[in-house]
Amino acid sequence: MWLKYYTAANLTDALQLLSQYGEKARIVAGATDLMLELERGQRKGVDTLIDITRISDLDQITLSEDGMIHLGPLVTHNQCVASRLIWEFAYPLAQAAWEVGSPQIRNRGTVAGNLITASPANDTITPLMALKAQVTLQSLRGKRVVPLREFYTGVRNTVMTADEMLTGITFPSMTPQQRGFFIKFALRRAQAISLVNVAVVVKLENEMITDAQVTLGAVAPTIVNAFDSEKFLIGKRLSDEVIEEAAELALRAIRPINDVRASASYRRVMSRVITRRALQAIATQSSHIPPETPVLLAEKQSKVNPLTTTMFYDHSTPIVAQLNGKQVVFHSGQNKSLLRLLREDGLLIGTKEGCAEGECGACTVFLDGKAVMSCLVPAPRADGANVITIEGIPQEGKMNAVQQAFVENGAVQCGYCIPGFIMSATMLLKEKPTPSQEEIKQAITGNLCRCTGYYKIVEAIENAARESST
Repeated sequence: MWLKYYTAANLTDALQLLSQYGEKARIVAGATDLMLELERGQRKGVDTLIDITRISDLDQITLSEDGMIHLGPLVTHNQCVASRLIWEFAYPLAQAAWEVGSPQIRNRGTVAGNLITASPANDTITPLMALKAQVTLQSLRGKRVVPLREFYTGVRNTVMTADEMLTGITFPSMTPQQRGFFIKFALRRAQAISLVNVAVVVKLENEMITDAQVTLGAVAPTIVNAFDSEKFLIGKRLSDEVIEEAAELALRAIRPINDVRASASYRRVMSRVITRRALQAIATQSSHIPPETPVLLAEKQSKVNPLTTTMFYDHSTPIVAQLNGKQVVFHSGQNKSLLRLLREDGLLIGTKEGCAEGECGACTVFLDGKAVMSCLVPAPRADGANVITIEGIPQEGKMNAVQQAFVENGAVQCGYCIPGFIMSATMLLKEKPTPSQEEIKQAITGNLCRCTGYYKIVEAIENAARESST
């Protein structure tokens, strides 16, 4: 899928490579969108990838003394989900991050990448627009700061130039006088693209609105502000009548389309409905907060080893990984996904390819202590990394508690999806030894069983947890 792959040791090297290769290069942070675009031939002319995931301190979430929240370019959706700072001071963003994909996707996908992909259905753009975010774009020529509402020029198009990298996202933290809410409407509870989404942030003084931001996604070529609705809300209290009128006015900002997922008229109706619901949630101070320790499918001490020297990979560069507890050297497969490297070059066929799009979870592996979809990870990312596949799960040559419970509870049907379920469940029990049934269901939202065997699977994981804790 690519000819050249670099793993940058520092930001300067990454920017130099971007300057050198221009339109032929793309940055790898999470790559959950990029891998699909390359596989489908949507990034014609791109033959060089620049991996920044081993650069230190690019994954920080900080609150500065002036009240600004800063997200580094490697901050993942799961980091936002796990951040109490985000939940306290950027509530709509936390809600949106929680709605993205599945735990495996959230472990890799970055907020910066979500912004750069520039799909009007992407979940985190809408709340960040409502929070008045701005992005920092950097190249060897210098830095520039662009308000997010000026960042987009159309569907999947931004003002970024070929030699620029998004190096930061900044927005004011919400004050005690502000309330916000995000709602995603989709066809499924997880692993689904928004049909419509909305973020509302208002500032209240004596219950009177003094500032309002109403942003909508998946209803126009870009995320849009409902300016008529925002103007109407100023100086009003959130009565039922005001909420109804503001929701109706939000329709003036949208230009939905007909597609395979929904008609334009349906999107218009639901835009009004979820705008009303978001305003009602703010009026009643409703909340939708996940558990104090949400399911991440990641070890607490998971970490990435930084590099001291930028690495270059072509067909002759070996990939040296710690694979299932042993050092393994791959002399081929440098231009593949991690999934195909493991199956075709490593002959570890337990990890399955179900969709190759990050939808089914059959390819779930552990990468540096996090459950990820291996079909969406470039193979060179495994160099210097710790990778565990289903073959590495048995303990001392025997099935672990999860595997044993799957057998005893009849959780295996055709068996194709089972390696992915076992990987997710195994990581869940490392993270939460005694999970609730809701946490079990959350942990397997990224795993699809085409035989519809979920009841037995959930039961098996519950029994594995009880067996492990005794």
